[in-house]
Amino acid sequence: MAERVHGGSVVVVGSLNMDLVVRTPHLPRPGETVAARSFAQFPGGKGANQAVAAARMGARVAMVGRVGADAFGEALRRVLEAEGIDLRYLRETPGETTGVASIWVDDSGANSIAIAPGANAALAPADVAASTQCFEGASAVLVQLEIPAKTVEAVLGAAREAGAAVILDPAPIHPRAREWLGQVWGVAPNQVEAEALVGFPVRSVEDGRRACEALLERGVQVAIVKMAEQGAVIAERGASRAYHIPAARVKAVDTTAAGDAFCGALAAGLASGMPLLAACELANAAAGLSTTRPGAQPSLPGRAEVDAFLRENPAEKPQELSTHR
Repeated sequence: MAERVHGGSVVVVGSLNMDLVVRTPHLPRPGETVAARSFAQFPGGKGANQAVAAARMGARVAMVGRVGADAFGEALRRVLEAEGIDLRYLRETPGETTGVASIWVDDSGANSIAIAPGANAALAPADVAASTQCFEGASAVLVQLEIPAKTVEAVLGAAREAGAAVILDPAPIHPRAREWLGQVWGVAPNQVEAEALVGFPVRSVEDGRRACEALLERGVQVAIVKMAEQGAVIAERGASRAYHIPAARVKAVDTTAAGDAFCGALAAGLASGMPLLAACELANAAAGLSTTRPGAQPSLPGRAEVDAFLRENPAEKPQELSTHR
């Protein structure tokens, strides 16, 4: 069955965490104790973040995941319900805690994250098999790597059967991520993850272009390298050019969930029928706006805000990059 890229809903299979955020002047070095500026608690998890991002950008979204039977799990469920996300496939896991992420953010907005997966580690292929109804008619399936590898494989199979396009966010990087590239429609790593996938440094826009070409050679149809303050580089199989989208001009205070904002907005744009490049421009703006306020899900913008930002701050046009394909 041919993969769809527009005309339906977005399915997100992934993690749900409660984020415990500590703001510090700088990120502690090994053995160093730093006096924190503040502490806050936010709903997060890469899967839930991307689900909220897509919903706020106007997509119909279903979430497949697991939480613990605890206060954090109940709080995360209420947040997703308020966003109108279909939670028929979100399950409680007796005896497990809800996932927790400990996040340090410094004064420049850079972050370091440690995750205790909890119930996310219990998300199993059987949960995916029990959720196949939501894959039917889906435009895009978003999956990340904060869930077990065997469950990721089940997602790829279910999406293939349903004819839905999978967009893989290979974070955190997994030893088997390379072998999954031939089974997904698109992949959207950041620079660190791209380096792990292609085996060479990805620091400049030209490096991003080379990385996209290498990812296409490994089997994906669309490769997107998210390059933080340098924007994003996009390449599509069969196209004669790659493109660089410059970063949105904003003052970043917290980069947590910027990549999730990008992926969720990308899926929503594609589901609404936008061409790939336009959907990436939308996603780039959403990611930029998300860095202007703290927290994961609280930082994710809505479609009206992104549209207004693009009207008031005309973005630099995507730049064509020469390729060797």
